[in-house]
Amino acid sequence: MLSRRIIPCLDVAGGRVVKGTRFRNLLDAGDPVALAARYAREGADELAFLDIAATPGGAAMAADLLARVARHIFIPLTAGGGVRSVADARRLLRSGADKVAVNTAAVRRPQLIRELSREFGAQAVVLAIDARRRPEHGGWSVFTHAGHQDAGLDALAWAAEGAALGAGEILLTSMDADGVQTGFDVALVRAVARATRVPIIASGGAGTPAHFAGVLAPGGADAALAASIFHQGRCGIGVLKRHLAAGGLPMRLVE
Repeated sequence: MLSRRIIPCLDVAGGRVVKGTRFRNLLDAGDPVALAARYAREGADELAFLDIAATPGGAAMAADLLARVARHIFIPLTAGGGVRSVADARRLLRSGADKVAVNTAAVRRPQLIRELSREFGAQAVVLAIDARRRPEHGGWSVFTHAGHQDAGLDALAWAAEGAALGAGEILLTSMDADGVQTGFDVALVRAVARATRVPIIASGGAGTPAHFAGVLAPGGADAALAASIFHQGRCGIGVLKRHLAAGGLPMRLVE
């Protein structure tokens, strides 16, 4: 079994890290450069830098801020927000990102995934999927524009299509669980894992080490992404990883 990864997430708007609940009521959570450096020191396996204001506002990510973050860390960095073309992705990769995440633009034009994969390799392409449960009919729907618009797509079908087009990973966020800290949507994660053959990064709902253990168990996610639990100091990354390792999950530990 490959080592499970712990990935802190920096949701950035207006040059600051923000965090809300279910994509709403955003509050300031700190300076992105300082937080990135802290999480790298604590033993984070990777870092996600997502400009949540770029797509809704029709703007591109601030590459200068991304570059500042990249200069302070030496772990893989995924950048997303406002990526609409190969040129946009190249700009982020040249600014220090190791991977680019696409969401809204890929839903609008799925061939973008194939173009990015051919240009940079599948390992550099992350398909971000924001999913919400359909209480009436079951399953999950895909949302775009930072969770504001229902794309009319089934999350499992879209995940499978995105992987077939060349996405090397799927960043799967449960909108129902986001920021609530009551646990990941394990059923969603396992369903997408069965529907695809690429690594799944679970996001949304982390509140305790037990939540990570549940979603990272065999048959679930390959990595877990979280924000509030780390920003609020509820659990340090090193403490979390030692807890998971003691429970039998393979982790990369920092001495």
